[in-house]
Amino acid sequence: MTGGRIKFMWIIIAQRLLLDIILDMVYFPVWWYSGGIKFIIEKCYEIFKSGNARLAPGLWLKNIFVPMFGQWDWEGRIISFFMRLFQVIVRSIGLFFWLIVCLLIFWLWIITPIIIFRGIF
Repeated sequence: MTGGRIKFMWIIIAQRLLLDIILDMVYFPVWWYSGGIKFIIEKCYEIFKSGNARLAPGLWLKNIFVPMFGQWDWEGRIISFFMRLFQVIVRSIGLFFWLIVCLLIFWLWIITPIIIFRGIF
């Protein structure tokens, strides 16, 4: 008696698993290009904000005319200005490359299923 129930239960479990796998395969592209896009945009924005916080070209630009190390004489002001100008330029270039990396991550998210699908078929 119990052998028949166990056999019947395995059939029900196998049907449920098969249905779940099929539904996941159908829903995957929908999620990837809707909720997944929202997820990756938020993550890329956080990554970019992190890079901006580390490089902080705006902070260097804000203080470009403030003498470094309390050197208020004209030599200290000139050296500080050019040093900060150099820092702003280099850090802005670094932040630009960081933005390129964030955009590459985003586009890689977009094209990964397409590449995998083309590779399978």
